[in-house]
Amino acid sequence: MKRISVFLLALSVFAACGTVGKEDRVVLGDERLDEYIPLLEGKRVAVFSNQTGIVGDKVLSGGIDERYAEAVARGEHPDRSLIPFGQPVTGGHVVDVLLEKGVDVTVIFSPEHGFRGTADAGEQVGDSVDETTGVPVVSLYGAGKQEVGERAVSEFDVLLIDIQDVGLRFYTYYVTMKDLMDLCAEHGKKVVLLDRPNPNGFYVDGPVLDMRFKSGVGALPIPVVHGMTLGELALMINGEGWLSDGRQADLAVIPCLGYTHQTRYSLILAPSPNIRDMKAVYLYPSMCYFEGTVISLGRGTDYPFEVYGHPDMKDCSFTFTPQSVPGAKNPPLLGQECHGVDLRGLSDEEIWAGGVDLKYVADAFAKLGAGEDFFLGSNFFNLLTGNDYVREMILEGVSDEDIEARWAEDVEAFKEQRRPYLLYKE
Repeated sequence: MKRISVFLLALSVFAACGTVGKEDRVVLGDERLDEYIPLLEGKRVAVFSNQTGIVGDKVLSGGIDERYAEAVARGEHPDRSLIPFGQPVTGGHVVDVLLEKGVDVTVIFSPEHGFRGTADAGEQVGDSVDETTGVPVVSLYGAGKQEVGERAVSEFDVLLIDIQDVGLRFYTYYVTMKDLMDLCAEHGKKVVLLDRPNPNGFYVDGPVLDMRFKSGVGALPIPVVHGMTLGELALMINGEGWLSDGRQADLAVIPCLGYTHQTRYSLILAPSPNIRDMKAVYLYPSMCYFEGTVISLGRGTDYPFEVYGHPDMKDCSFTFTPQSVPGAKNPPLLGQECHGVDLRGLSDEEIWAGGVDLKYVADAFAKLGAGEDFFLGSNFFNLLTGNDYVREMILEGVSDEDIEARWAEDVEAFKEQRRPYLLYKE
């Protein structure tokens, strides 16, 4: 077992025991103020967060169906149709809560999509000042982020992380977290991570990244669906020596209570502009590969990551037309009628059973009949899969089932590798 601090081991045991006191629900790390406020007192604090950093993910307000509120309070997975993402919440943002507690918040670090979560995927977001608090916001997404981080490192003593991830290797928030851990390890800054559940944390699947394909959408040798919370992943980054020069960050993780890796945790806020409901969260591990092809996955519609299509796809009765909308200002195939497939009728259970499912890519490849031209000219498809064999096997006509079987042993090996870092029961 790699070295983990006694403090974190104690927290791990406590969390694994599932001791949640009188509250029969998932208690997020940021709700446990008595555990982390003492670590921040008298310190200059940087916060890495975005619009999802609501303390406790409190039940939505404003005429929301009481059945949903009661189900969330019980820690259950309610029917997502009762409430869309993007509604007002009763909880305060972690930055506001810290300031109310007298914590000296000196800088906010924002990831892809910006601090308010409204920018397009990959859009460059500049530095700014948070209008609500007046705290400077430093964007760490895009070119020059290492230089930006170096410039801001003199502004804080402790980095606090509170952000909702979706548990996928190509979802970029963990990449920025790793970069910040590296910066803090180099400069002797403490890292306090307020853990949150992983909505895809109940399984592990997909190819493990071949580090020859390391990029901004894949920074660690982990599967597409790693099944870990950010807190667990941060522990693994430290313990496996994945920071520069094998150094370790001074890391404290505040775990959730009442959470296990079999919890079906529903988000109440969109973690990014095009992940708009739980169906998109669950389909994302199987749909994101279309970003490296000529196929539209619904950006510029009301249902991104829940449909796929192209103007020249054959034998399709469903159509959609991507438009310029907030969060997708210039989507692929803008203004073109696409013939394709609508996945919105799938049940959650059907999606879960498929895991990382290549049948959608295989279906689109067959229906378009474009051969090599199915893939965009760049290497992006390989960066998303984390290897070159998936693309090659698709072109060779290998079945999606046989391609998926290729990574099965790697997944099992990773599950054993990650075991020492798990804070919650599997």
